[in-house]
Amino acid sequence: MGLGGFDIFVIVVVIFAILLLFALVKTVPQGYAYTVERFGRYTRTLQPGLNILTPFIERIGAKMNVMEQVLDIPTQEVITKDNASVAADAVAFYQVLNPAQAAYQIANLENAIQNITMTNIRSVMGSMDLDELLSNRDVINDKLLRVVDEAVHPWGIKVTRIEIKDIQPPKDLVESMARQMKAEREKRALVLEAEGARNAQILRAEGAKQAAVLQAEGEREAAFREAEARERLAEAEARATQFVSEAIAAGDVQAINYFVAQKYTEALVEIGKANNSKIVLMPLEASSLIGSLGGIGAIAKEVFGDGNGPAPSTPRTQQPRPARSTPTVTAVVPPFTPPTSER
Repeated sequence: MGLGGFDIFVIVVVIFAILLLFALVKTVPQGYAYTVERFGRYTRTLQPGLNILTPFIERIGAKMNVMEQVLDIPTQEVITKDNASVAADAVAFYQVLNPAQAAYQIANLENAIQNITMTNIRSVMGSMDLDELLSNRDVINDKLLRVVDEAVHPWGIKVTRIEIKDIQPPKDLVESMARQMKAEREKRALVLEAEGARNAQILRAEGAKQAAVLQAEGEREAAFREAEARERLAEAEARATQFVSEAIAAGDVQAINYFVAQKYTEALVEIGKANNSKIVLMPLEASSLIGSLGGIGAIAKEVFGDGNGPAPSTPRTQQPRPARSTPTVTAVVPPFTPPTSER
């Protein structure tokens, strides 16, 4: 059964309605912006969502991506200020802010951004020394961002960031830089070692100085105390001598016997302490020492008494006797008793 004229008309009308619907309604996805042209002239920009166009009069011009995009900058050779050749590459981030300007002000937008970025990399990095170039990447990035963003502003583009990815000096230059760095570190190590040795010597000298000062102070204190002890000993001996002199002046002859016996005893003790003395020849009479001891006993009896009665209140005068030629042990007559003077 063939189609009639009416059926064909209906089919044509349906097809036309479908085409009209597609021409009338346009859907823009999120992150994009479409330009609208009327008879080839830009009229407006369609935002994401459902939009209505005039069929057969308006059409879609350019479909622009308004999301932030990344663009790789290829590696290129750069001559620095000090005539060093380095290879550098970068990455740029940009965003379309005005779709109409980006679509109609510049052709081949990505290529334009890429070339203008490469040109400014050579310009900025070429104005710096190699050492400054390797140590100041943040400064390079800031300069590039400012210059490139200002250059692409008429295109409705916003450059958000430019980063230098890698800077590759020549191999021989890298080796020389490594040797320089090694020499610098060795120099610092030697300087630190020398400073450490100097500080150690200073500390040792200060310690020796303080030790010497403390030793001198100790010796001074010891000498002072020794002198004080000698002074007190001398005072004691002077007082003892004074007491003996007063006793002799008072008629107590036994006091000088005690004094002489004490000196004899001390002398014998010193002779006996000598290490090289095995046999001691004493050129004195034993009776002399024993007699002196007898004088000491007499003094003790006069002071403390003999145990039978109270001690006499007045000293007893001892008459001198002539010395004997033969050694005799006596405990009564001291041989060194001087004659009693008449009062």
